[in-house]
Parts: sequence; C-alpha cells; structure tokens
Amino acid sequence: MPPAKKEARPTGRAGRVRVPAYVKNLRGVTAWKQVSEWLEWRSIEDIECITPDQAGVARGKMMPSKKFTSNTSLALPSAPFMMTISGDYPEDGNGFSYPEDDGDLKLVPDLSTLSVVPWEEDPTAQVICDLVHQDGRNVEFTPRNVLKRVVAAYGKRGLRPVVAPEIEFYLVRKNPDPDYPLVPPVGRSGRPIGGGAGYSIAGVNEFDELIDDIYHFSESQGLEIDTLIHEEGAGQLEINLRHGDPVELADQVFMFKRTIREAALKHDTYATFMAKPIQGQPGSAMHIHQSIVDKKTGRNVFTDETGKETEAFRHFIGGMQKHVPNALVMFAPYVNSYRRLTQAASAPVNTKWGYDNRTTAFRVPRSDPAARRVENRIPSSDANPYLALAASLACGLIGMTKNIEPDAPVGTTVNEDEIDLPRGLLEAVDLFENDEDLRDMLGSSFASTYAAIKRAEFETFMEVISPWEREFLLLNV
Repeated sequence: MPPAKKEARPTGRAGRVRVPAYVKNLRGVTAWKQVSEWLEWRSIEDIECITPDQAGVARGKMMPSKKFTSNTSLALPSAPFMMTISGDYPEDGNGFSYPEDDGDLKLVPDLSTLSVVPWEEDPTAQVICDLVHQDGRNVEFTPRNVLKRVVAAYGKRGLRPVVAPEIEFYLVRKNPDPDYPLVPPVGRSGRPIGGGAGYSIAGVNEFDELIDDIYHFSESQGLEIDTLIHEEGAGQLEINLRHGDPVELADQVFMFKRTIREAALKHDTYATFMAKPIQGQPGSAMHIHQSIVDKKTGRNVFTDETGKETEAFRHFIGGMQKHVPNALVMFAPYVNSYRRLTQAASAPVNTKWGYDNRTTAFRVPRSDPAARRVENRIPSSDANPYLALAASLACGLIGMTKNIEPDAPVGTTVNEDEIDLPRGLLEAVDLFENDEDLRDMLGSSFASTYAAIKRAEFETFMEVISPWEREFLLLNV
C-alpha cells in the first residue's frame, strides 16, 4: 500500500510555507488548536504549567509539550496555597480549616499567557494557569482568582479598572549564608555600588549586560517594559510597566520577578524584592497607578465632560483612605515589610493624599484630565502582585459604592508625621479579619486562609533570635 499523502500546508510566493500570524505571537494564542503549531514552530520540548501561590511564588508542573497538547488533565493539591513562606502550614481556627482530604484542584491553562522560557537551555515554554474545583467552580482562595473576583465586581457595575505597576528591587552580592547581611554588588567599574544614585544613567550603566539580558528575556516573552531607572538605594532599580488590564499586568509582574531573578543569577548576582533588604538603605515599593473606565463609553470616570474631578474620583480615594489600613497585610505581607514603612524613609506612614505629592500614601500625578489616576504608594515590592492589585482596587470600589468622602488633600511633607498605619504584621492581620466589606469583596475563604498563613509566618519569625538581641541583651540584661 503506498504511503498516505501528507496534507498540503498553505504556501505563499515561491512555494514557501505560509506561517499563520498567531504562530509568531510572542505571547499567547486564542485556542487549543493553535497551541501545537505554536510549540512546533519553536521546537518546544517541555512546558511549565505555573500558577502563583499566596506569596507570588510559581507553583505547578513541567511536562513534555506533546503531553500538554494531548488533553492531559492537570491537577495540583490545595496544600501549596495554604503554605507559609517557610513551607509550614497554619493551625485550624478563626474560620480556617485545612481540608482533610487535600483533594486535587484542576489547573486550567490561560492560553493568552503562553510564552517561551528564554533562560532555559532546552526549548521550553510556560503558561499561567487558573485553579478550579473538580466540578468547575473557581477556587476562591487562590490569588489570580481573587483578583478576577474584584475585576468582575467592577464589571457588574459597568466599569473596567486600568492599572500600571512600578516595581523596585535590589541587586545584591550572592549571599548563601542568611546569617550575614546583604551587601551591594560590584558593578562594571569594579567598585561596590553606593547609594544616592537616583535616576543616574551611570548607575544603570554599571549593570549594562545584566539589564540587556532583562530586556532580551522580557522581549522574548512578550513583556513590555515602559522605563527602567536607578533608584536611590545602592544597586536599587525600578521597572515601570505600561498601563492595562489588572490581571494581565499582575501576570506581567509575576513573570518579571522570575525574569529579573534569572537574569541576575546569570551574572552571579541576586535580585531581591524584599521590602527592606539592606539596613540604612531605602525600601523597595510596588507603586500602583489606577484609573477606572466606563465600559460603554470608554471614558475615565474620574473626570467629567468638562475635565473636572468627579464624585467617583473622590469616593475612590475615600475608600482607600478608610480601608487600605485594614488591607495593609496584602500590601505589606511580611515582618520585614514594616521596616520600610517608617518616618522620613521615602515611604508612606499614613493615609493622606495630595496632588503630585510623593510623601503621601495616595498621590494624584500631574496629567491630562482624561488620564486622571490615583497612585497607591503603600505596597512594597514583596507583595503578591495579584493580591496587592486586588486589595487596592477593592478599597477604591468600596469607597465608590458607599460614597466615602476623602479628607482634604495635603501639599506639605507628611511622611514625617505620626504613623497611623499598623506597625506590625499581627496588628495588620487583626484589622484585615475585622473588615467585613473587604471580606465580602475578596471572598471569605481567601480572607480566612490568608490571615491564618500570616499568623503562622509571624510565629515562625518569633522563633529566630536576631543580631539586635545578641548585641544588646546578651551581656546587658
């Protein structure tokens, strides 16, 4: 029997095979039938199916690409999403209970996030997944679903949030022993990097090759960097992302963190998103710019037809002033986070707002009326981007639905004033648990799970004896 004829593929001029446009997409396809061609065109061997846990760490499974496209059912236990940063599990109580069966949750790939993994030697792809129960219901306590829940709450009111995150981070010398403090890296000049290099081009140029890799890795994944600058800290950089849909931007921050860490490791350096990694140096923030659009008209609801501020704008700020302190545990999720939120340390210490005032928690940047937005300057860079965006947008929406009026704007320096944010993790958890409006907006299952994890992390921290205790208590008490 003669061999079967291969199905003819579309050809262009000169008999060349015509490649469908979606195959060349750097990021994402729209249907499963496109996945095989996308992978085959790049000779992809393996694919990472990943999803963010409560800390924003990538969890998931790796498999051969052929298995991925063969209707394989993907599953993960619920345990990774109830785990502390140290790998422990919280005790039952206060509304939280660990499931006795630890049954499987289904991973559902979001094909719009499909991209290559540029730092892998073997051709590898990655895709971000959502989690659902076996019957198809969304898993309420997973971070990506929490953010989707908040975005859907806006959608029910005919609104669409638009965000633009800015992420600060430090480059530091490799530090395999956690007992030793972190120190700035050595740049191409051969000298340790010093502080006070805010917006310095020379400061950025110290890491030219590393930054080139960040750009190349990002471009390969279809991630768009708006700007990159050197911040005030020694070896501290900031990346700004273009504005867009909250879930898409959270996905990008999630991927950027992986990308930046991998680029740094390639150059024998660590990249850290700790809020306060080096004593005496500025902390690292994740500022979030936010505006709200009417889905029908496409108009920014913070601005009326005459270009003036609207009630929605004021109520959004009012909601943030009232509820952000209760949501602080989602913006400052670790004990270390509260070391950044101190007076006169280039970080907010209260809930005041102002026009182009960088000492406030909520800054309204100078812009055209159509681009009017509110910048939340409280989140630290260690925050899970999905949860930080969810909390910030939730606080604003509560203000808009309950018509919460803000205080008067301030034009003076206010980050040296009295601190009226929670001063530590446990206080923040208490406020979070008692805010019924936030619990309703974010989901009761998530709120109970997240609070339990944070309490357990605090207890783990309390088991560690710090250098301060050895220095001042060892021989003096």
